[in-house]
Amino acid sequence: MKTKITKTGPNILSFLFSLLGPVVSVLSLRIINYLYGVPFEGPYMAMAIITFLISFIIFRELQVKSSLRRGAFTIQMKNLALSWLLLIGILLFLGYASKSSEDYSRRVVITWISITPFVLLLSYSLARIIVFRFFPPEKFGRRAIIVGMNNLGNNLITELQRDARLGINVMGYFDDRNQNRLSGQKHQTLLGNLSAIPDYVRNYKIDIIYITLPMVQEKRILALLDALTDTTTSIYFVPDLFVFDLINARIDEINGIPVLAICESPFSGVTGLLKRISDIILASLILILVAPLLLAIAIAIKLESTGPVIFRQRRYGLDGEEIIVYKFRSMKVQEDSGTIKQATRNDSRVTRIGGFLRRSSLDELPQFVNVVQGRMSIVGPRPHAVAHNELYRKLIKGYMVRHKVRPGITGWAQINGLRGETDSVDKMKARIEYDLDYLRHWSLRLDMMIILRTILIVLWDRNAY
Repeated sequence: MKTKITKTGPNILSFLFSLLGPVVSVLSLRIINYLYGVPFEGPYMAMAIITFLISFIIFRELQVKSSLRRGAFTIQMKNLALSWLLLIGILLFLGYASKSSEDYSRRVVITWISITPFVLLLSYSLARIIVFRFFPPEKFGRRAIIVGMNNLGNNLITELQRDARLGINVMGYFDDRNQNRLSGQKHQTLLGNLSAIPDYVRNYKIDIIYITLPMVQEKRILALLDALTDTTTSIYFVPDLFVFDLINARIDEINGIPVLAICESPFSGVTGLLKRISDIILASLILILVAPLLLAIAIAIKLESTGPVIFRQRRYGLDGEEIIVYKFRSMKVQEDSGTIKQATRNDSRVTRIGGFLRRSSLDELPQFVNVVQGRMSIVGPRPHAVAHNELYRKLIKGYMVRHKVRPGITGWAQINGLRGETDSVDKMKARIEYDLDYLRHWSLRLDMMIILRTILIVLWDRNAY
């Protein structure tokens, strides 16, 4: 008999919260139109539909994850600001590209852009108050117990108690070990041993059981499942996967056979589409804005020394595929052979214009063309020369995992001081650790923070030459 594995989707409360941002944004636009006496038709209807669709994706990605967590107000404000800026950036780009910006009243648009973030913040705050005060998990939530009073169970109960949208009230733990061996646990007390679970489930009408026992306890887990066959309780096994170095772990299925991703790209499905759209929009806007500067730099390079304006170098891109990366030429030579010497301070190969370009990071500007082409992303692990990849992949564990995503113009390692020459294996290892940390914790909020910090660093950092 074939077992069907299905993915757990969001509950009703989570879904309603994901709709709150889009609905409030559109209602705000409608009310402002009414107050200014501007008919809500034609272009405004189109704007409302686009706003709803885009904000549903953005707010769900950046906002809902933290909206119903206790003590998350500061995080919520930051996420809201970033999501609103991203939404407005996309709308402005669409208006510019379609040449339809003249169809809108400036008073309406400016008022809407200025006021709506505060209306959204108020709406989310009121929703949190209503949920926590009138629908607390202790009274209205589903009852749950945790089997396994260990660190994994402790972490699980912490998250269940912090996230109200889950609507789960944890009654306590069950474990066969005695209380003295469990003294390090700091949450609910021990309710009993595993043999007492079936009676407890029936007497207290338990809805959910989370099993956090180690995988090696197969016999105890199977015995417990057998004892619970005459109940209607939902049972979840929580595997201790933290013994592995996880990169975007997730559960999937192949025709009913469950598979667990241990190392996978974080950019799949909607998140991958959202990342790519934001890259295209931002890169296109930047190229349009800096076009005169690009022309001036090209002329300066050509006047100072002979050779091409653009330096093309082979790098490893997504999934380790070889790509060509563009930079303004900053040296008298163009090295792309099996042995490449990294640029050092006061390097004689660097031209006078090239030195300025490298210090100011202006030599990286042509890589925005690579972003539009799809070879690179604005934020991601910095691409290394092929020769360096072949060297360090043999010396540093997990080095090639960084190629599960497109390389970036800037990255998590670069804003944490690992910018410029890496003259030792230890320095390169530290950079790789930041790259892998970026893959584990990626979010649009993290990308926006990296971009903003990169701008600040470029203005005064001199760790590039």
